[in-house]
Amino acid sequence: MRSPLACPAVSHELLDLPATPERLRMLADAGVLTPEALERALRLAVATPERPAWRRFLSTVLLGFGALLVLSGTIYFFAYNWAALHRFGKMGLLLAAIAASAVAAWRLGEGLAGQFALLFAAVLVGPLLAVYGQAYQTGADPYELFLGWGALILPWVVLARFSPLWLLLLLLVDTGLGLFWAQVLDGEPTTLLLTLALVNGVAWATHEFLSWRGVPWLRDRWLPRVLAVMTLFPLATLGESMVIEPEDADAASIAGLVLLVAVMGAAWRFHRAVRPDLFLLTLDAMAVMVLLTTFVGRLLFDTMDDLLVFFLMALFIIGEVGLTAWWLRAEARGPEET
Repeated sequence: MRSPLACPAVSHELLDLPATPERLRMLADAGVLTPEALERALRLAVATPERPAWRRFLSTVLLGFGALLVLSGTIYFFAYNWAALHRFGKMGLLLAAIAASAVAAWRLGEGLAGQFALLFAAVLVGPLLAVYGQAYQTGADPYELFLGWGALILPWVVLARFSPLWLLLLLLVDTGLGLFWAQVLDGEPTTLLLTLALVNGVAWATHEFLSWRGVPWLRDRWLPRVLAVMTLFPLATLGESMVIEPEDADAASIAGLVLLVAVMGAAWRFHRAVRPDLFLLTLDAMAVMVLLTTFVGRLLFDTMDDLLVFFLMALFIIGEVGLTAWWLRAEARGPEET
């Protein structure tokens, strides 16, 4: 039987694409797969996950939801009994919960249960800092709480090699930066959005680079997609502000729009050259649709009757969605067909 991997006509880009029935039939039509190999490949491509795979999936989901429910219950317990508890009781219970979670993480090891236990401990550090600040009236600003929270859990985050912990750390940094910007610098919101986009973009690029280098625990695609949303949303907001009020645009808004175009181009190139990822292309398409719709609507509302504008905008949005769907389907079929 002829092996598709040994065929010189098959490019590495094609072999990196997901094995959909459509692509498998294309390989068979090109003579790469024999009829027997095509039949077996189709069975593997559309096969229902086996029972062990379902068990692992359900175990992971239930473990995650269980940890979140216990964590939320702990936080609501303190919120409900805040007035009845002495400050030593509050801090003692929180310290005991953190210590128990850390010991559980140590005993459970690097498995999923141990990582969730460490995430539990990391989240409880924040309420502990809040209780300490209120009990002793330290006078710390809210941004110091979030940045200090992130600094204290940083060793755990580095040692755990657990994606949700890294996301928690990034959220704490973003929140601390936002509060610092509002409480201390009193700066322009456009500059804050640009700063957050840069911070999240660096995290996204670092994740993609390390994943490309083969770091095992960074193979999951959910975290880079979340980071992509966290990067593109502030940039798209800056671009939207430029489209709505171009006469009030500042340097941060202009830089944000330029970076948005650059990031969208990099995402498209990443999809073509490194790893196929239609989610990134969908984000690009959504950003373009929002900016184009706003721009066209602004022009039409300035020159036409409102009722006619609503009718034309409906047609324009339908056309946008149809064109975007066609483009995404073409990209899904592979670079050689677009």
